[in-house]
Amino acid sequence: MEKNEKTTRREFIAKTGMVSAGVAFGASSLTASAYNRISGANDKINAGFIGVGNRGSQLMEIFMKQPDVNIAALCDTYEPYMFRDRIKVHPRYLELGGRIPQMGETFPVKPVLYSDFRKLLENKDIDAVVIATPDHWHAIQMINAVNAGKDVYVEKPLTITLQEGRAMVNAQAETKRVVTVGLNRRGSKVYQKLVNEVHGGKIGRISVGMAHRIDNMFPDGIGKMKPEDPPRDLNWDMWLGPRAFRPYQYNIHPYKFRWWKDYSSQMGNWGVHYMDAIRWLMGETAPVAISTHGGKYFVDDDRTIPDTMQVTFEFGSGAIVTFCTYEASSGNMFRYGEIEIRGTLGTVNADERGYRIYPSRNGQFQTYKHTLQAEEFDLKGSPLDDGTSGDNAANLIRNFLDCIKSRQTPVCPIEEGHRSTSFAHLANIALEVKERLQWDPQKEKFINNEKANSLLHYEYRKPWKL
Repeated sequence: MEKNEKTTRREFIAKTGMVSAGVAFGASSLTASAYNRISGANDKINAGFIGVGNRGSQLMEIFMKQPDVNIAALCDTYEPYMFRDRIKVHPRYLELGGRIPQMGETFPVKPVLYSDFRKLLENKDIDAVVIATPDHWHAIQMINAVNAGKDVYVEKPLTITLQEGRAMVNAQAETKRVVTVGLNRRGSKVYQKLVNEVHGGKIGRISVGMAHRIDNMFPDGIGKMKPEDPPRDLNWDMWLGPRAFRPYQYNIHPYKFRWWKDYSSQMGNWGVHYMDAIRWLMGETAPVAISTHGGKYFVDDDRTIPDTMQVTFEFGSGAIVTFCTYEASSGNMFRYGEIEIRGTLGTVNADERGYRIYPSRNGQFQTYKHTLQAEEFDLKGSPLDDGTSGDNAANLIRNFLDCIKSRQTPVCPIEEGHRSTSFAHLANIALEVKERLQWDPQKEKFINNEKANSLLHYEYRKPWKL
């Protein structure tokens, strides 16, 4: 080859979106297609992973433990993650400690590597796709995946805008693919047991649900930094994807994108987990009114989301739910657990370890007798504890894999994931417009504020489309 015809490794990756498994992992270049021809291997589910950083690596570790899964392909915009080589990770990134995956896994069959998820989706040997990219990528990748005939496990929060969620629900309905949303509490035996108890009327009529996320990031938070050139082995333009171009900044990638509203939010990151559990227990689908208070008041950093925030959701039933995120203080708000549900007969505090039920006391002028007894339930040591039942993500993943085979609806289907994620978007929009918003859950539109409706989606950067 003449000198002017030579192609650099990075140019090759950019053009093809694929890296030889032999180049990545040594001499072996056995592909997923070749693997399927091995006797006894064709009953395995070939899984491709899009996004193998912090959360993607955690999920891949669980999938690798499943006897009926072959990790067939990996895709990431950061080459050290894609190549599973921690030695090549920028030393500055390693300051994040456990947020940077250890990598170095041993794959029985070497995965095919891709720098472009679209090329991965063209691989006919891949049965299922796991999406663990930043929130602003989920919709495009999930819709493309189901349209390519893949079943999908997509991390929470499902979306970065509310309209994306409805488009994803529609895509699943049209393609009939199995789609699971990674809301781990749906895989919790504690919550599954408690839902049956509460729906059976154990604590009476429910009037209030509450949750919080407290993490003292005072005074410096994610820091203040200036734009700079991205690492050479990070495809920053691809990382941004449908979002408007902006220069690279270290306190966005890696991981800290969760404090930038264009890419995530703490209401989406943590609030969605709790809102999913609460609305599941309360039997609610969507609020009819939302009001949010807060702002960036105490933490001096570059974030574009609040450091202090409280939101109230009102339901047609008359019940209300409150959620707060406090990132300038510490401590707990409940006697036990991560959520609280208040009913006419008693109050429940729960988390993934167990729950506590406290009987109500008679209020003013009331003389009736309560029959509810105090109750404590701990998963560990209970008849439900099989030694692995506390790993809720593993339970959710196992259910996803079983549903791929049975074609049944998973325990956390796309509609449930969309409805729970909608709480985050509604809360963030209410804070943006600083008004109490009325919401139509059927039309998924605001009744009383057109500015709020304009925030239900944004215009993607070309060439990306929903």
